Amino acid sequence: MIEMKNLERSYKTGPTETWVLRRIHLTIREGEFVTVMGPSGAGKSSLLNVMALLDDQWKGEFYFNGDAVHTMNRKQRAQLARQRVGMVFQSYHLLDELTVAENIDLPLSYKDIPKSERQGLVADALDRFNIVGKKDLYPNQLSGGQQQIVGIARAVIHKPALLLADEPTGNLHSAQAKEIMEMFRNLNEEGTTIVQVTHSELNAEYGSRTIELRDGWLSKDTAAVAVQGGQV
Repeated sequence: MIEMKNLERSYKTGPTETWVLRRIHLTIREGEFVTVMGPSGAGKSSLLNVMALLDDQWKGEFYFNGDAVHTMNRKQRAQLARQRVGMVFQSYHLLDELTVAENIDLPLSYKDIPKSERQGLVADALDRFNIVGKKDLYPNQLSGGQQQIVGIARAVIHKPALLLADEPTGNLHSAQAKEIMEMFRNLNEEGTTIVQVTHSELNAEYGSRTIELRDGWLSKDTAAVAVQGGQV
């Protein structure tokens, strides 16, 4: 699904160039559940932003389902992101002026889908995530865990091929975090490819593969270890 070759990202501050991603070579196959770990400043969120097609200031090659992202313009990348990628954030990123149902409907509003069909899809999502009773509430009327569930429902309603999660349980207590991670596991078992950034070893255990970044370099990949050990 994702293939990166010699991908790099840096920021310039005056004469100084700071590297956040260095010579990344990475392949993520369809159906995987990958965890990205590493200390603060290692490049985890930078890598996720590239995958999410939110950042286009990198160098190298990036293929998404065989499509060469590095040859696309900004409009083409945005279109690909809307169609194929879902994103879950640590701070939820719900729109305060919209109800739960309206927040979930947001990704569908960018597509050429009849309103009646969109309403049906939203109703299905509300039912699937057990938040039918919250549909007319606003984000500030929900707990943190409930807001994150809405965020996940919004991220997957358009059936993205790739779901990205940046510290999805960072603001939640342990019971809420477990509920969210179980949702991710179920989505992955249904075929959604997931990449999560986390500091939590417990969250990492839900995935099938862990990669580690240090100072922008890919320092560890358990998939590579498994292949070397003859387990894959």
